Amino acid sequence: MAIDQALLVEAGRTGRAFLRLYRWDPFCLSFGRNEPALTRYDRTAIERRGLDVVRRPTGGRAVWHADELTYAVAAPGTTFGSLGETYRAIHERLAAALRSLGVPASVAPASRPLDLGAGACFAASVGGEIVGGGRKLVGSAQVREGGAFLQHGSILLDGSQETVREVTRGTGAPAGEVTLRALAGRALSFTEVAGAVVAAWTPAPTPAAAPAADPARFADARWTWRR
Repeated sequence: MAIDQALLVEAGRTGRAFLRLYRWDPFCLSFGRNEPALTRYDRTAIERRGLDVVRRPTGGRAVWHADELTYAVAAPGTTFGSLGETYRAIHERLAAALRSLGVPASVAPASRPLDLGAGACFAASVGGEIVGGGRKLVGSAQVREGGAFLQHGSILLDGSQETVREVTRGTGAPAGEVTLRALAGRALSFTEVAGAVVAAWTPAPTPAAAPAADPARFADARWTWRR
């Protein structure tokens, strides 16, 4: 998360644009920037399971980062337009990449209200998000600061978001996610999906070193459990 935040700052400072693809080690539970995690999720149960936890610099609900590919795009705020236009433009590129792998991915056409109560980010989809078979395939969130934006999200390769539901207080939202494996009928590796995303991106990205990142805030339990 510190690297994604550093990319946002760098995009605002230099006007450069970045595409970052990564995975999590160890697996991790992330909360949205403004989620009331203390009341939504059982901290004792999370700690008893030994789960790593972080709070993202972007909004949204909880995500279990395990068998997935996480993408991050940071660029000047004028690159694609408004928040909604940016959200959709990035998702259209990602959906095209997934379709090149035989995954019937599409961008949901119509926006509808979403109850942002407790539960997994993948429990429901809204307009502009990537879906497959009517179920959510990619969970994304965006933040804008200093004339730039950061949008990052999780592309589910396999597995489920059951871990989120298991540590949610009360009755969490039912399963709403779908994985690439379920849609493609075969396992798709991180490397295969990452290659497809890079190939579908225009203009073509070139390798670049990530800017220096300060992990202090994101490693601090006071930030993670601040509300």
